[in-house]
Parts: sequence; structure tokens; C-alpha cells
Amino acid sequence: MFHFNPLPLQGAFLITLPAFTDNRGSFIKAFQHSIFAREEITFDLQESYFSLSGKEVIRGMHFQLPPYDHAKIVYCPSGAILDVLVDLRKDSATYGQHYATELSAANHLAYYIPKGFAHGFKSLSEGAMTCYLVSSEHSKEHDTGIRYDSFGFDWACNRPVLSERDLSFPRLDTFDSPFLQ
Repeated sequence: MFHFNPLPLQGAFLITLPAFTDNRGSFIKAFQHSIFAREEITFDLQESYFSLSGKEVIRGMHFQLPPYDHAKIVYCPSGAILDVLVDLRKDSATYGQHYATELSAANHLAYYIPKGFAHGFKSLSEGAMTCYLVSSEHSKEHDTGIRYDSFGFDWACNRPVLSERDLSFPRLDTFDSPFLQ
């Protein structure tokens, strides 16, 4: 059974995904429209993708700008990640605040991330798989982010592996957010 826990960041949820295990292995359901609708979460799946990451890789903090902004459901079906959210909605009571938790194959947790949030993670295991369900298609022109080290979060990582693109993002304090609640 799905279990939705509201996060301290307005509109975001930590979701326990239903998991069924037997002698063959496990089966985990990541999304069911009617259950999300019952929780008053409107989510229209438009695209799905996944990443594989080595240990100590940091990806983020990513989002798409309007009109291609999107909500996300993120989970880790293999390995473990430390997943981080930052509220970028200027009129939100939790603007600029962050939240992090471990998502893993072992705990079958997921995030529901509303529009207007930056998202990123640090891989805690070699070959961690991160799956994304998103409510809009990728738009290269609108795909951007903020620097991973610009919002006060301690990644507990001395030598992170990052892309040049992620290192080129502006800091949160210089980013002019177009997002509203």
C-alpha cells in the first residue's frame, strides 16, 4: 500500500512504495494515478528515464524552467542515493529550504517533487540506479539548475564526481527564480 508523508517543504512528499516479496524476488509499484489523485496530487506522466551512477557521484541540482517545468516522482530501485530537494518557489513559505533523505532498493522510498523545486542526489553505492517519472518532456533550452554547493547542504563528500555542466550553474543566491506556488 502507498503511504504518503508530507515533507517540511510545502507540497513535497516522501512516499513508501508498495513492495511485494516472495521466493522469486520483489515487485514494487512506483505510480498509480488513482492513488495519487486520492492524495490530491495531480501528476500527468509525460516522460520516464533513469541514470546509473558510481559511488560519490553528485548529480544536480536540476529543474526545467517554465513553460516546460515539471513535477517528478523519483526512486532508486538499485543501490542507494542521498536525494536532495530545494524549494525555488519565491512565494513559498519554504523558499530556499532543502530536504534530504536516502532512497534505496532496500527502503523502497520515493519522492513526489512539485514544480518549482531543484533536485539532485549523491550516489551512496556503485551503480546506483535513479528512476524519474516526469510531468513534461525534456526541453534542452529550459533545462538548467543551481550549484549543488550553494544552498547550505552538507553533502558529506570530500571528492565528489560532478559534471562540468553542473559546476557551471548559478548559485541559489544569484538565481532569479521564475517559480511561484
